[in-house]
Amino acid sequence: MAHLFTVQALLAATGGRAEAVTGDAIGSISIDSRELGPDALFVAIKGDRFDGHDFVETALKNGAVAALVSEGRSEGPGRIVVPDALQGLRDIAIASRERSRAVIVGVTGSVGKTTTKEAIRMVFEAAGQTHASIKSFNNHWGVPLMLARMPEATQFGVFEMGMNAPDEIRPLSQLVRPHIAVITNVAAAHLEAFGSLEGIAAAKAEIFEGLEPGGTAVLNADHPQLQVLLDAAAVAGVANVITYGFGRGCDWQIVDVQSAADHSFATVLHGNDRHALALAVPGRHMLANAVAAMAVGYIAGVEPDVALRALAGFGAQPGRGQRLVFGPSDKPLVLTDESYNANTASMGAALDVFTEQKAPGGRKVLILGDMLELGEQGPALHASLKNAVIGSGAERIYLVGTGMAALAEALGAGRVTAHATTTADIADIVLGDLAYGDAVMIKGSNGVGLSGIVEKIRSKFSGP
Repeated sequence: MAHLFTVQALLAATGGRAEAVTGDAIGSISIDSRELGPDALFVAIKGDRFDGHDFVETALKNGAVAALVSEGRSEGPGRIVVPDALQGLRDIAIASRERSRAVIVGVTGSVGKTTTKEAIRMVFEAAGQTHASIKSFNNHWGVPLMLARMPEATQFGVFEMGMNAPDEIRPLSQLVRPHIAVITNVAAAHLEAFGSLEGIAAAKAEIFEGLEPGGTAVLNADHPQLQVLLDAAAVAGVANVITYGFGRGCDWQIVDVQSAADHSFATVLHGNDRHALALAVPGRHMLANAVAAMAVGYIAGVEPDVALRALAGFGAQPGRGQRLVFGPSDKPLVLTDESYNANTASMGAALDVFTEQKAPGGRKVLILGDMLELGEQGPALHASLKNAVIGSGAERIYLVGTGMAALAEALGAGRVTAHATTTADIADIVLGDLAYGDAVMIKGSNGVGLSGIVEKIRSKFSGP
């Protein structure tokens, strides 16, 4: 396997000093002492719960070539010492980006950024050597880690950028320096920190400030804050703006939509061309994510036919709409796992998909958890889900979290099967009620912990 950096290149990038480092090449970079790739550099960053400096010896014993540590925090052989390990990781990321000749894409948005990133990755992988962010490594340490891991020979790079507050996207974009910046949409996510959807849009638009000269912005047009993004792009000097969505006038317009429980189809209009898009996953929002990937691929030189073939295998990610089937083929339990995140836009999209879902031989069951970080508007936004929940056809409705009290009140006691403050309080009740033949959807913010119920369902219904 080709190495990422020589030790000398790391020292040049970080200005660090090597303390008895015996290896001469780094093949991988990790912040987890338990998950070390070949010829690994372990970076001892300090997180919210753990300090990597406490695991340096473990990493070296587990085979790391060296550990990047902050001055005064860890002593002994095998260290590369820098003033601050996180800044050292950023310096490596800067060096990785500086040497790269890849087409680089940055993706942000209130909803769908991870799924869109994965769709773009699939399109690019059909055309050349591709490097993409894993999981949701999209914050102040995840983005530099993903950038630092990018091989020099990469032809296409895709990086996800997330935020919880203003001024967080800007430094990430300035680090990644994308040629193409994608904003999937603007919705009421982390509303508590921004106060308004316009504030969220302005924060998403920070991605334009890292866009390379001559770069292109790719924007979902299906939200009221589009003009905020267009104005911000103009202020940032972005000359090339491409739109996609379901509305008339989009550069990449989605029409003739057909969606069922396990697939979706649409026609995509681009200029004078018409493209037949077929996905093995349901939902209008999934079609939009896929069309974003088509647009990005086209800008990067990937022909639409290549993109369409790649996207035929596009599916939802774990916790983001993944469909799981357990039990006998004639009467399975069908679980839609949306446990990773939730806001009003993603809740609406997920409930639309669940409306089309048929129970194989039982009931339709909804398990919904709080949408977090909505601030003073939280109760009203939770209550606003009422019509979509009723319209989904759910026969059993379980609600989890204090925010869901507003939805419970809006629905009325006759419609709510059970409401509990925590996942732990309701998990056994849900498990005791489910049966083969049921169609279940679980949706909530990650902090609610609904993934625990997903795992319990897996354990109970997947069989020996």
